[in-house]
Amino acid sequence: MEVAFWDGKRAPGISDHIDLRAFCNLGDVIADAVERHGDKPAFTGLGLTLSFKEVDRLSDQFAAYLQHHTGLQPGDRIALQMPNILQYPVVAFGAIKAGLVIVNTNPLYTAREIKHQFNDSGVKALVCVNIVGHLIEEVLPETGVEHLIVTDLADLLPWPKRSLLNFAIKHVKKMVPAYSLPKAISFRQAMAQGSKETYKPPKPAKREDLAALQYTGGTTGVAKGAMLTHENLVSNVLQTAELRRQINADGSPVSNSEGDIVVAPLPLYHIYAFTVHLLSYFSLGGHSIFIANPRDIDTFIKTIKPWRINTFIGLNTLFVGLMNHPEFKNIDFSDLRVTNSGGTALQQATADRWFELTGCRIGEGYGLSETSPVLTANPAGDYVQDGSVGIAVPGTALKVIDDEGNELPFGEAGELCAKGPQVMAGYWQRPEATAEVLDDEGWFRTGDIAIIQEDGYVRIVDRLKDMVLVSGFNVYPNEIEGVVTQHDKVLNCAAIGVPDEKTGEAVKLFVIPQDESITEQELKDYCRKNMTAYKVPSQVEFREELPMTPVGKVLRKDLRAEELKKLESV
Repeated sequence: MEVAFWDGKRAPGISDHIDLRAFCNLGDVIADAVERHGDKPAFTGLGLTLSFKEVDRLSDQFAAYLQHHTGLQPGDRIALQMPNILQYPVVAFGAIKAGLVIVNTNPLYTAREIKHQFNDSGVKALVCVNIVGHLIEEVLPETGVEHLIVTDLADLLPWPKRSLLNFAIKHVKKMVPAYSLPKAISFRQAMAQGSKETYKPPKPAKREDLAALQYTGGTTGVAKGAMLTHENLVSNVLQTAELRRQINADGSPVSNSEGDIVVAPLPLYHIYAFTVHLLSYFSLGGHSIFIANPRDIDTFIKTIKPWRINTFIGLNTLFVGLMNHPEFKNIDFSDLRVTNSGGTALQQATADRWFELTGCRIGEGYGLSETSPVLTANPAGDYVQDGSVGIAVPGTALKVIDDEGNELPFGEAGELCAKGPQVMAGYWQRPEATAEVLDDEGWFRTGDIAIIQEDGYVRIVDRLKDMVLVSGFNVYPNEIEGVVTQHDKVLNCAAIGVPDEKTGEAVKLFVIPQDESITEQELKDYCRKNMTAYKVPSQVEFREELPMTPVGKVLRKDLRAEELKKLESV
């Protein structure tokens, strides 16, 4: 049973008949937004606001630098490794204008993770923040990166604020470990060189051309690059934009979109924020307020307090952290009309408390890196359905299937499958992995168990995969086990996800020691050196044996069942 977007009865103003081919490529999306919104504010970061025209001019300069000083050609890959700072849209748009393929990279990655992603994608250029310079120094000789641009956090700010902030970050807060990258050029040098050149638009990208490689894990534990084409990302921009044109039951608009002030705390290297903030809200004329470090709640609240916020994008962990801060109640939310949640399951208690404190309901959505990412979303205002991830966005078909691939009727749980223009072209250089999730008709198997209700709303029940969601980030047990088993004091191990009030889920590690002297702290320290912080197990349990199949495969489902029984007995 295929379920189209919406029946038109419950969300007036939203249409399933939008033109998903309105733009040929992302360059067209950017140019159209600049032409329509011009001098209006587009992005604010570290106290500086850039208009649409300023972002366009600066990204032209960066594109000109790439064209005249690197030798990079359309289709070459460029990695972006920065937090939410103004350089991100400048570099991303400049790369798009130069015809390059963006490889978003988490600045929290360890050297091992960085090296794998760079080598797998074949990146030739890298733009990174100086905070990760020491890691780049370590991996650079083992990668194919030919052009390296390093930026300080405040590089786009005017002098003297730029110098003061960069000095404080480096020497007072000591956030920048020492590094030596003699072949690197600074971001400001690159921009200065680009300003002296003329940007010449290359041959326009075709719809099927690759626009980004968005890395995601898998059941093998090896990170794979989801190939997102211009059509994929343009379609999702248009699909998500349509959700902003909705009206309430009384006919009043939920959000005017153009000029909306939007809080942007989720990392731009994550596909959700990349599509929503850098592309969709830019196209709509929204003004995104960048939060460089959402874990610093004090600074977060100080940053958003002066603004009359219309839209808030977040996830469960972030909402809880903000609401627990004593200053949260002093923020003026009288203009807040839309709150969206994605990346991890939204807890009902969080949604209820947010509504009580802000007067705005949270609409939960659902998607994956492989789907650009949005597949479903809750219409805002009067049409939010608690406990649901909403309805399919325009042009998207959904179905659920059983273990044999048979389609199931409304109300029955099965694996959720999706088909639409936002579904990836496949995994980069991994045809076998692609064939496992994409069939000949274009149906993508999400690996998640869901129920589609008769009214079209979707509820996610469980996951087929062993993936663990920690604060919205995908964590894969095989990757953790592969790292831990390299420890000379570990014989065997298994990792599973367990409930966690703060992060939604956390990783628990079960270990059979090779050497009885090993300690929990020793293992955690080892993991921190080899994995991003959110992948580090929060709990470690030592055992003499693990449940296994006759052929020696660890039965993670048995371990999860044991943990569930413990919780039920409390």
